Amino acid sequence: MTALTLSTAGAATLRADALVVGVAKGAGSKSGDLVLAPGAEAVDKAFDGKLASVLKALGAAGAEGEVTKLPAPDGLKVPVVIAVGLGSVPEKDEAYDTEALRRAAGSAARALTGSKKAGFALPLASAEDAEAVAEGALLGAYAFTAYQGGENKLAPKGKKNGNGAKLPLGEVALLGAKPRDKAFKAAAERAVAVAEEINRARDLINTPPNDLYPESFAAVATTAGKEHGIKVQVLDEKALVKGGFGGLLGVGQGSAHGPRLVKLAYTHPKAEKTLALVGKGITYDSGGISLKPAGHNETMKCDMSGAAAVFATVVAAARLGLQVNVTGWLALAENMPSGNATRPGDVLRMYSGKTVEVLNTDAEGRLVLADALTRASEENPDAIVDVATLTGAMVLALGNRTFGIMANDDAFRTSIHEIAEEVGEASWPMPLPADLRKGMDSPTADIANMGERMGGGLVAGLFLQEFVGEGIAWAHLDIAGPAFHEGAPYGYTPKGGTGSAVRTLVKLAERTAAGDLG
Repeated sequence: MTALTLSTAGAATLRADALVVGVAKGAGSKSGDLVLAPGAEAVDKAFDGKLASVLKALGAAGAEGEVTKLPAPDGLKVPVVIAVGLGSVPEKDEAYDTEALRRAAGSAARALTGSKKAGFALPLASAEDAEAVAEGALLGAYAFTAYQGGENKLAPKGKKNGNGAKLPLGEVALLGAKPRDKAFKAAAERAVAVAEEINRARDLINTPPNDLYPESFAAVATTAGKEHGIKVQVLDEKALVKGGFGGLLGVGQGSAHGPRLVKLAYTHPKAEKTLALVGKGITYDSGGISLKPAGHNETMKCDMSGAAAVFATVVAAARLGLQVNVTGWLALAENMPSGNATRPGDVLRMYSGKTVEVLNTDAEGRLVLADALTRASEENPDAIVDVATLTGAMVLALGNRTFGIMANDDAFRTSIHEIAEEVGEASWPMPLPADLRKGMDSPTADIANMGERMGGGLVAGLFLQEFVGEGIAWAHLDIAGPAFHEGAPYGYTPKGGTGSAVRTLVKLAERTAAGDLG
């Protein structure tokens, strides 16, 4: 993991491999000009006041995420200066947008792959700005290298395998962050805790399914629980059968790797509220008997992203010592076709006692979540939020970067949406139209796991709502779009697992601790 330090050095005296400064697009009458952001003063002085003109000559325009490298002149202790775009200059007396800072820091950190240390001299008008820069840099420096660079026993002298992938940036030195100020120190500590847990979630999502399956995921959670003082309970197949968890058992029965339900409980002695988080943890989704077509299987290791987000959030809450009880429920199963697999037409008796006719075994996430939602409801938390890569329909509706929010309480849904926007995670509130419920009527069971094709993401939400306890505020986050990024990296978002929803859930836990649940 990349280290973070709040440096007392100035930009001109810092010894590092590179120094990062911000540039922006001019506004109004200065539209088209390149403007140096606060923090770049010492670097500009070393360039005899000509840094902006040099960057402009190199094609820099200040656009968000734009990275321009140039050799450092005499007067600086670093060999390289990196100018990163922040977008438009803010209005007078306004600070730079924290998400723009976060993305800029992430872009710079990615450009510094292979470097040992870099100074970040981006504009820091507040501790919140410092946290955004630190978080963006730590997230941007992420790399998943666990399966690269091992020893090649067939090659002479132990030659390494792999594609020569470089290690991520080793240390982020934050300049201008007031290391003796309590607010800045707290911001840095929070950035490290949240970023490290997001990167832990990313590692889990990126781990191939032959190594990450329900039992091994449960083992990871158990180890983390011991490290961070979190109580962990794992229900294996025998316990699930005894408890009547028909959804989890039905989805997992086709696999050689049996299902698990993992409960993680972080408690605070002064907590007055309890937040329950439920994560879909399909460690590999083949579609089961309703097999996915070719071209749709290759990334299905990411179908446990919701469980990874819940796991990361509970650990982050423990690390931050939040004054709230946070319970995480990981509904883990592998959905495979076999002679033992659930068939379309089978009826499952869920943990709640409801019966579900399975019309499509590829609509499996809602089945494991249903059992976990019912179990979570039994503890009567103040609110439940489930997180899942649930439907392709949500990707069609909102694209690859935005997750949908559904809820049984409008105020709660609005609160989560506002929190997501605040922390820089794109989201959008979605309805739960009552007329779509009829499509899940079954002549055989209490409900079917499929309904109308149109509005499929909303139908899935309506299905889940059936398994939430009476009087409990509940929200459903469908992160099918942003959970796994298949394109080129951008900002602090890597290729592969992203850790989507963790920042939203951590902030929700903090708001709950403060008595502002929404």
